[in-house]
Amino acid sequence: MVKGSALKSNQRKAGARGSALRAVGRAASTESGAPASEKSAAELDRLIHERLRLGIVSALAGNESLTFNELKEILQTTDGNLSVHARKLEDAGYITCDKVFDGRTPKTSFRLTDDGRRALGRYLDHMESIIRTARER
Repeated sequence: MVKGSALKSNQRKAGARGSALRAVGRAASTESGAPASEKSAAELDRLIHERLRLGIVSALAGNESLTFNELKEILQTTDGNLSVHARKLEDAGYITCDKVFDGRTPKTSFRLTDDGRRALGRYLDHMESIIRTARER
């Protein structure tokens, strides 16, 4: 059980974190000089921002293509987790999935699409803007 003064202290800390995030969002600017209210942390591409999907897109950005097993090993995740997140990226048009058989063994490979590469670039620009603003404070 949290005592009253400890609870108030935790609430003040949470409020300060929220204020700091809002300040970063307001102070951040894009390369075009757009005010931060237009580009805040809350406006990050949620599809890419999720840890595993960011890992998939980042790994594919550095490689022409990767197989399902290569991605699974790189990202240290399970088959099911990788499948679900890869499907979301595929549905958004950020990656393509090619399935072929090598004899009787299925082989799935993924590639980053041009749309996916552009989305990653926008995401990285947005994150760099937020980081730059945070460092300036």
